[in-house]
Amino acid sequence: MSKKDEPTRVDIGGQAVLEGVMMRSPEWVALAVRRPDGSIVMKRDPWVAPAKKHKWMGLPFIRGAVSMAMMLTVGMKTLSDSAKMSGQEEEEPSKFEKWLSEKLGKSIETVVMAVAAVLAVVLSVGLFVLLPNAIIKLFPDSGSSGMLLMKNLITGLVRTVILVGYMMLCRRIPDMLRTFRYHGAEHKTVYCNEHNLELTPENAQQFTTLHPRCGTSFILITFILSIIFYSIIDVLVLILTGYNMGNSYLLRVLSRIVLLPLVAGISYEALFFLAHHEGKACDILRKPGMQLQRLTTAEPDASMLEVAIAAMKAAKGEPMEGEVTPEGYVIVSPAKENA
Repeated sequence: MSKKDEPTRVDIGGQAVLEGVMMRSPEWVALAVRRPDGSIVMKRDPWVAPAKKHKWMGLPFIRGAVSMAMMLTVGMKTLSDSAKMSGQEEEEPSKFEKWLSEKLGKSIETVVMAVAAVLAVVLSVGLFVLLPNAIIKLFPDSGSSGMLLMKNLITGLVRTVILVGYMMLCRRIPDMLRTFRYHGAEHKTVYCNEHNLELTPENAQQFTTLHPRCGTSFILITFILSIIFYSIIDVLVLILTGYNMGNSYLLRVLSRIVLLPLVAGISYEALFFLAHHEGKACDILRKPGMQLQRLTTAEPDASMLEVAIAAMKAAKGEPMEGEVTPEGYVIVSPAKENA
């Protein structure tokens, strides 16, 4: 078969959750969760990519910002769904959430998800924008482009240190480490599918837990490219207007937030290129992000791979056979004795 006749590979990726894995293909979003009794329950929903609804959302550099937004919204919904599917008791909504639900006419579930998303964004902005830019206020102001570049470098390094420290802290939490093992199971299963091997725990286990299309790599690429991008913008503003962005904390922070979608778009294109091309240069450029994944992935066991494989098969459109629960979930693997 010539290279022209080879079928185009469809990227299927996902997300690890507590005791489960989500896989997303161009047609489906499938979520598989291991319950305390050892059974695997699943749900699958149709998926239509934003670019299919609006072509402009699939354009280069724009699709990266869209992908970042989808990671947040789909990710929060996946976490909420996995908690329900696992059989865990949900926390009682706060009085504020109940009040919002009544005022907005929305369900408690929708309000809780929205509040969680807002808190996640606020925390991210606080840790990775407000704090790093506050630290550089300790350095003297200067009208030189050299000092401006140094401040941007320091800001980027501080952001990266906070990111790595946060990941290391998460890894010390037993539940998070277990989720990282499911993250490793997701990657191994994706590799197994990409190599057209039969989806079995034995076949998947042979692959590494590090994958070039991982969101961890995307975050690191965004952090690195943001140093370069913001430095170029700040120097251009200095040259064209004579105004030093480093002298205004508020304008500096606002510019970082406003330009973040553009940085995400550039970073997405870089990640996409590196993930789909081979060569020594690509290997070198991929390496930092791949190595950072050592903090967010861990070796899974066979039972975790079974969950990831169930999600992968469902995302590919294979039938989900099994008993249906009252909530509409499918039990694709029954409870194990003495679980």
